[in-house]
Amino acid sequence: MRQGKLFFEEMAYQRLDKGKDPLVTLAETVDWRIFEEPLRAFRESLRTTGSPAGRKPFDPLLMFKILVLGSLYNLSDDAMEYQIRDRLSFQRFCGLSLEDRVPDAKTLWLFREQLTQAGLVEFLFARFDEALRQMGLEARKGQIVDASLVSVPIQRNSREENRQIREGNPPQEWSETKSRQKDTEARWTVKNGKSTFGYKNHIEADVSCKLIRRYAVTPASVHDSQVFKELLDLGNTSKDVWADSAYRSASHLEYLRQVGYREHIQRKGTSGHPLTRWEKQGNRTRSRIRSRVEHIFAAQKQQAGTLLLRSIGLARAKARIGLRNLVYNLQRFTYLVTQVYVWA
Repeated sequence: MRQGKLFFEEMAYQRLDKGKDPLVTLAETVDWRIFEEPLRAFRESLRTTGSPAGRKPFDPLLMFKILVLGSLYNLSDDAMEYQIRDRLSFQRFCGLSLEDRVPDAKTLWLFREQLTQAGLVEFLFARFDEALRQMGLEARKGQIVDASLVSVPIQRNSREENRQIREGNPPQEWSETKSRQKDTEARWTVKNGKSTFGYKNHIEADVSCKLIRRYAVTPASVHDSQVFKELLDLGNTSKDVWADSAYRSASHLEYLRQVGYREHIQRKGTSGHPLTRWEKQGNRTRSRIRSRVEHIFAAQKQQAGTLLLRSIGLARAKARIGLRNLVYNLQRFTYLVTQVYVWA
């Protein structure tokens, strides 16, 4: 009976391979041992003294891979539990068989919460970036800074409640249950005439590999320029910096000059001083490089569709967005390797 099940699984996997399952390449190309040590150390730190009786906890690397899948396809924890049980490609990526126990949605939520509270997503992102540099994929040819909006479910509050939230004093009359369901740290912003409620993913990517090297997460109302300096990667082999006109200010230009960077920031006109023909031509020239960062945001949305966070609060937003940035780097690394990218 067991042999029959193994034969069935093998035949099913062969059919998947004919369709060129992309998760196989991701699973085989990435050295997941990069994450295994810190995840196991993290799990050990959560252990409490007491009886060893009870069901054995899931392997932390398995749990991390499931979170990677959930981020890659923008799935809720409930949907993730169902898809792992239903899809052979997901099971194979996680190293599970049809008979293996699958973490339920509550277990996935708890594991993510623990990662969030420990700030481990940021650490894992930095650890993979360090591994990339050790493999020869260092940041080269300059860097590009930009930001993208990430939506969260809209809060239905009164004007007075919104005023109190903006002032940092959530309504005291809210019950504990209602307070847990309200995101008081997300903010509204308007871009290109469209209003968005949520957070902002600020990233810095290198020009050569188009990998995200640094990131920051803020409420959507925070202007792009406010996190410009902290995103700059001093380890990039080039001093060239590209950014759109939102980052152009006298203070930023002076800072770049002082630290020896060469700025390639888009110019912006005003009602009284429109851009000259030469300035417009300069913007077009800079856009040839700067537009590479738009490919990153497009890639993040292409696989998962509209990026909508299913979480409440800035800390959870940082963890989820940080994980999405890490997942992008995992995919990008896989592409670079499979395309025989020459980085010497």
